[in-house]
Amino acid sequence: MEPINYSHTVLRAFVRDIFLQMGCPPADADLAADVLVSADLRGVDSHGVARLSGYVRLMDLNRLNPKPSIQVVHETPGTAVVDGDAGLGLVVAPFAMRVAIEKARQVGTGWVTIRNSNHFGIAGYHAMVALPEGMIGFAMTNAGPLVAPTFSKDKLLGTNPIAVAIPAGEEPPFVLDMATTTAAYGKLEILQRKNQPTPTGWVQDAAGRPDTDAHAVRKGGALLPLGGDREHGSHKGYGLGAWVDIFSGVLAGANYGPWVPPFATAGFMDSAQQLVGSGTGHFVGAMRVDAFRPADEFAAHMDNWIRTFRKAEPVPGQTAVLVPGDPERLLEAHRRAEGIPLLPAVADGLRQLGERFGVAWPDQS
Repeated sequence: MEPINYSHTVLRAFVRDIFLQMGCPPADADLAADVLVSADLRGVDSHGVARLSGYVRLMDLNRLNPKPSIQVVHETPGTAVVDGDAGLGLVVAPFAMRVAIEKARQVGTGWVTIRNSNHFGIAGYHAMVALPEGMIGFAMTNAGPLVAPTFSKDKLLGTNPIAVAIPAGEEPPFVLDMATTTAAYGKLEILQRKNQPTPTGWVQDAAGRPDTDAHAVRKGGALLPLGGDREHGSHKGYGLGAWVDIFSGVLAGANYGPWVPPFATAGFMDSAQQLVGSGTGHFVGAMRVDAFRPADEFAAHMDNWIRTFRKAEPVPGQTAVLVPGDPERLLEAHRRAEGIPLLPAVADGLRQLGERFGVAWPDQS
């Protein structure tokens, strides 16, 4: 069946009401809904409203505190450690970004590790919090073990995304938001709903052989690091994912490697009985541009950089060379006007959540 478009304002109101019924304070429910709907607007459907049921499952498993007391538990002038009190990562990460931004105001840069959190949605949202301040923003997180390192059958890493948001002058900002795997697990879920195979290089089977079954991970297989195999550079994706895991987990005092609790246990992944830290970990940062060079000079040169890359001659079959952030920005403008497309299976799942919590599902597109 074809997707149905829903207004982003209608979806945001529905998601907010679900979070309110889960016990979240109004400000937290507003923020969490904004993070999820922003993912859909930017085309990251794997981390949008389709993920809402996962946060409900975390609550059902007593792994989510809807009313956390988020605190800075250690700090220096330029760094901090935040304890998320098992709250929504959708709320904990923006709190930590505000801490990083304030430190950057004072000393030029701010770096914050976060422990005892949960899944924080799209990394790009949190990095972009720094943009209105004229700062460069960073965000990364570790995640439950779905990924086999190069040459491994065992799943030891998460999809572990990295995001950086860099302001420009007249041009839109540079925004890179990428998993360190060839594809995020949410993209497998989309293919599962469509009953379609994966492209080559996304997954391996339980024996460590290349596979294209969208259900391979559920059958004992694994996601593959960015690159897919050693010949195509998977050791580089593995290295990036490991870096994110160490900064987000080991440095923060959160769980890391195979001990990171899975998001939204769905019957094929159980929470680790043995833990080496506290919850899921994140790492965020903010940098004041004028800590390095005059902000107006930087902005002018960023504009020049962006325009130079956009003017590059495209290869045959392509119309333009894009700068990171361009596809998401263009799609957001389209979806704000035309609506967010939801597959019937996703809409049905949201409708069922609404029935559970007494929140009416918007049938209008």
